[in-house]
Amino acid sequence: MTAREPVRQPHTEAESFWEKHYRSRRTWGGRANPLLVETAAALRPGTALDLGCGAGGDTLWLAQHGWQVTAVDISHTAVEQVRARAENLGVGSYVTAEQHDLARSFPTGTFDLISAQYFHTPFPLDRSRILRTATHALRPGGLLLVVDHGSTAPWSWNQDPHAHYPTPGEIAADLDLDPEQWPALRADMPRRRATGPGGQTATVTDNVLLIQRTGS
Repeated sequence: MTAREPVRQPHTEAESFWEKHYRSRRTWGGRANPLLVETAAALRPGTALDLGCGAGGDTLWLAQHGWQVTAVDISHTAVEQVRARAENLGVGSYVTAEQHDLARSFPTGTFDLISAQYFHTPFPLDRSRILRTATHALRPGGLLLVVDHGSTAPWSWNQDPHAHYPTPGEIAADLDLDPEQWPALRADMPRRRATGPGGQTATVTDNVLLIQRTGS
């Protein structure tokens, strides 16, 4: 009989929040986000970085379609479960799962695609700095896809009626990038019918920003 691994204690309030969130989940590796699929399906598989991988739906979809994926999350449980799920699906060699508090550290390497899907948190976070760091981690020709909530779904952890969701234009302005080197290929706010974790449905708005690195 092997000794049970001790439960790892979170280091920060943010890590504790997300660790509790993912420990309470009963299912893992759910559906990939549709805008990630729409974007990546048109690309030749390469290297990808999944910022805030969560339950791993995007990471696993990318790996199953030939991408070498680095999946990062603040939650140790999320990282370990994504790693295990990738092994169970036979794509473990395509996935590197790492725990990062992106307020403090950023994964090494360069990437053809960096995905930040619903990269929101109730804790203070210099998100623009992290996304600027991501643009510098793109290879020439690489893409940064930022998909944010543009509305509050009934199942969202954030039910603040006064929540402000930055528009794609506001996100781009905060990044303050040279448009010659990092042009925006897409900046819009599409609506879609979404299904929540309990099977409930609602029409939601996504705020989408797609940036390409053209320079070296």
